[in-house]
Amino acid sequence: MLLIGSHVSFRSGDQLVGSVKEAISYGSNTFMFYTGAPQNTKRCEIKEKLTNEALEIMKENGIDIKNVIVHAPYIINLANNENKEKYSFSISFLKEEIKRVEKFGVEKLVLHPGSYTTQNIDTGINNIINALNEIITPDQNVKICIETMAGKGTEVCFKLEHVKRILDGVKHGDKLMVCIDTCHLNDAGYDMKKFDEFLKEFDNVIGIEKIGCVHVNDSKNPIGAHKDRHENLGYGTIGFDSLINIIYNEKLQNVPKILETPYVCKEGGKDRSYAPYKFEIEEIRNKKFNNNLYKDIRDFYEK
Repeated sequence: MLLIGSHVSFRSGDQLVGSVKEAISYGSNTFMFYTGAPQNTKRCEIKEKLTNEALEIMKENGIDIKNVIVHAPYIINLANNENKEKYSFSISFLKEEIKRVEKFGVEKLVLHPGSYTTQNIDTGINNIINALNEIITPDQNVKICIETMAGKGTEVCFKLEHVKRILDGVKHGDKLMVCIDTCHLNDAGYDMKKFDEFLKEFDNVIGIEKIGCVHVNDSKNPIGAHKDRHENLGYGTIGFDSLINIIYNEKLQNVPKILETPYVCKEGGKDRSYAPYKFEIEEIRNKKFNNNLYKDIRDFYEK
């Protein structure tokens, strides 16, 4: 079964109800959201009534909460422990985020592993392991999906071996999975045009059963650029056909695929931008590239 969706908004007013309705408007049968702004600590109280209403809407529209993804905020950095206060904050904040995710019944939480900044990569990996050993409990339902990164700056986990070390070092490793991001992998140096070869390598290093989520993005950059700049499907260096091959790969058929492609700016200015997901999901379902994507999006939203 094709599980395809995108990042959607989550607002304090309608919470998960708004997220679900937005996903449905794109033709999705899964989606990903942040429980608050990814760049700050502000979090609203989760209202059980709204969550239950959302779950009913999902049931009516064939969306299984088990296929829904939450993304942890970017402000969490488990890879650097030089500033003990900031490191402790990241640990405590992720603990609380796991509790929030469990209130929704969501079972997968994607996490950017962090950047080692002033330290070194080995120390960074060990910091992540130590933090996760403090955070993860054996009775939690949420699986933390370590995201593969592009290797921008001092990011950790731009190599599969980094992820493997974390999985092996965490006591409750059964609570960990992996989120593979096609743009990040391309920019890290993995050839997404030879995805079967990549999957074979992933299986040898980590085990394909550990893939819990796929972020589907084209890339503005050549392979190995270590820059992390997402592009709309077919408009980047990975290409539409290669991304379709990834999305429909039979080994990942039950894994949620999530679009994080860029919004399209209003014609003639940048004062407004439009979500491309309705159109890209249509492309994916039809397996047909839309070379008028930007025009079609603008025409739809500006009519």
